Amino acid sequence: MTDQHTDVFGLRKDVKEVEEGSALSPKFDEKGLIPVVTTDFKTGELLMHAYMNKEALIESIKTGEAVYWSRSRQVLWRKGATSGFVQKIKQMVVDDDQDCVWLRVEVAGGASCHVGYRSCFYREVPTGLSDKELNKPLTLKFLEMDKVFDPEKVYGDAPNPTKL
Repeated sequence: MTDQHTDVFGLRKDVKEVEEGSALSPKFDEKGLIPVVTTDFKTGELLMHAYMNKEALIESIKTGEAVYWSRSRQVLWRKGATSGFVQKIKQMVVDDDQDCVWLRVEVAGGASCHVGYRSCFYREVPTGLSDKELNKPLTLKFLEMDKVFDPEKVYGDAPNPTKL
């Protein structure tokens, strides 16, 4: 995409304008990224966390579908392009200092996690542990047991979207 939308974002002149003004002036980090939290529009369930660069944010605004920046692959990542689990944006919200985006979406097919679960947040970390319990690797508790889809069938030989 060419950078034809150079003036779509307002300038970050002062705190008052950023926090209480009406201009969208997102604050991207030193890598040109802004964090994005994505939830289900109807239930409020947390589905995923990702990042957008300027191009992904503009493309999401333009199309009404979630487009992210893949940090592992260094490419735009149109959610659902391979799996069909497209995230249709019902509402996009920016936080007070405009350094985080919240997407409220409807998900075609009902899954947002490339592992096959509905949400990327499918394991719970134990808390309130004693020092003795913290002297060994922690065991995560699965909150979801049934996958919405089989990643092997959906992605086949496609490269794994994450790197260890």
